[in-house]
Amino acid sequence: MIDIFLQLLIFFILTSAFTSQPGINVHLPKAVTADVANKEPTAITITKGDHLYLGSRVVTLQELRTQLAPLSQGEHPLLIRADRQVAMGRVVEVWDLCRSLGIRQVNIATSTLSGDQTS
Repeated sequence: MIDIFLQLLIFFILTSAFTSQPGINVHLPKAVTADVANKEPTAITITKGDHLYLGSRVVTLQELRTQLAPLSQGEHPLLIRADRQVAMGRVVEVWDLCRSLGIRQVNIATSTLSGDQTS
């Protein structure tokens, strides 16, 4: 019985680690209306501690500019996931950077009242 319990515990720990980006804790702002993204976007995360992540890697604003430059060539969507406590100026700074590179489809992630993450 203990063996089964431990196997189930390990299974749930491992599978829950894959449901979100490990180590990046972001509380998205709530929105009543939202659209679900059709394509899988590239995610930029801004944490409460004002750290920038591109995917799961910490980047500076200059590194972000360099990494996003190739995305301006196509119609690749971009998703900004900012914690609700991040200053709006920081979100706009990242948004402007993306738009200045020519990326047209920039979205902001929110969570709906039911808790689903959408953009």
